[in-house]
Amino acid sequence: MYGVSVADFEQAYWPARDAYDRGQSDVDYWRAVGEPLGVDVSASMAESLTAADVAGWLHTDPSTLSLLESLDSAGVPMALLSNAPVSFARVAEEQEWTKHFRHLVFSGDLGCAKPDRRIWDHLVSLLDAAPGDVVFLDDRQTNVDGALAAGIDARLWAPHVGPELGAEFRQLGA
Repeated sequence: MYGVSVADFEQAYWPARDAYDRGQSDVDYWRAVGEPLGVDVSASMAESLTAADVAGWLHTDPSTLSLLESLDSAGVPMALLSNAPVSFARVAEEQEWTKHFRHLVFSGDLGCAKPDRRIWDHLVSLLDAAPGDVVFLDDRQTNVDGALAAGIDARLWAPHVGPELGAEFRQLGA
């Protein structure tokens, strides 16, 4: 991408991501990524990059889908809380797997992102639950720590722990 190495691209991609996940426009994000690389990003280039980025984030792990289906079938109320830009949110909302969630919460729509305390407060309010009654799974320790600080029962997630968590949720009555 941009005619630069993957390593150089990633060094520009990640530092600019937080603002994007908090609601920055697609064009502004890709221009922020392109700037340290010496690439002038046009609106059409930003559109192409956004489409590729969204497609890359849509991959779902089969064991994760299986856990979602199992919990949904058991009547467990679930919400998706994702640090993701608005453009991803609109596409994700149309994906088949999102039917398992009662609520879809995207940081780009709220203007705040995990681990910001405001996003946890929003989630708990949306679920109409006490923080300690919410179980939160995330693949980033910083987000798990943020949820724990908000009083939420949070655990580090990796697809291989899905079967273990499924058994644990069943023991909890889910």
